[in-house]
Amino acid sequence: MKWAILSGIEGNLRAYEAVMTDIKRQSRYIEALYILGDVVGPTPESEKLVELLHNSHNSESGLSPLVCKGWWEEQCLILHGLTGSSEPTDLLQKYGGETVKLLWNNVSRHTVEWIRNLDFGFFELDCLLIHGTTVSVDEALTPSTSPVIILDRVARMQANILFCGRSGLTFQYNLEAGSINTGITTLDSQISNQTINVTPRMVVGVGNVGRKPGEATYTLYNPNNNQVEFKTVYYGVSKGFGMKKTTANSN
Repeated sequence: MKWAILSGIEGNLRAYEAVMTDIKRQSRYIEALYILGDVVGPTPESEKLVELLHNSHNSESGLSPLVCKGWWEEQCLILHGLTGSSEPTDLLQKYGGETVKLLWNNVSRHTVEWIRNLDFGFFELDCLLIHGTTVSVDEALTPSTSPVIILDRVARMQANILFCGRSGLTFQYNLEAGSINTGITTLDSQISNQTINVTPRMVVGVGNVGRKPGEATYTLYNPNNNQVEFKTVYYGVSKGFGMKKTTANSN
């Protein structure tokens, strides 16, 4: 049985429905559905998306998604004064004042209270499922991230596999077994080096559903054999509906 893992819906109702249609076709093979944040966005469809998630336990697929906070959810909490940050600085810098207004107008206070109660992430078996990293919801891991940073972010929660959605990319990053030599040098002396043994770890970027019009990506994972499968769903009147997939195996 597999897990379906998605992120980055960002209020794109049509993209979400296309992905869920694809997942429902395979529902007999899928035992869990995880949404790693960024459900809402500065769009009028955000409220409808949240309503669909609330009603998902009655869906034909029988999959009730587990949802954690993402970057857009964090911005909603900031706008409503429910975090330590008093100003939506990141949101203003990245998208401008008009987007701030749209997010405020399109995400109700009732939905903000739902967001407030979402988990930061999930720990299942030896897997950590989270929007950003163990350091911040805003931090994005990519295939070009330093192996030292990758190791630190995964090892902080003593996980072997980290699933993340912040970058919006689909990728599989494997750290092989090895060792790291560390030491500290001060003005007065040098402390002897220490060797840290590293066990194999993996980071998986799960893709994004709503950022690219007409194309949505998500991930299937089989915890029995560590098989990762990236799926792309195309939707829209001009392109019709189709799907392609690529598969990556991890030993």
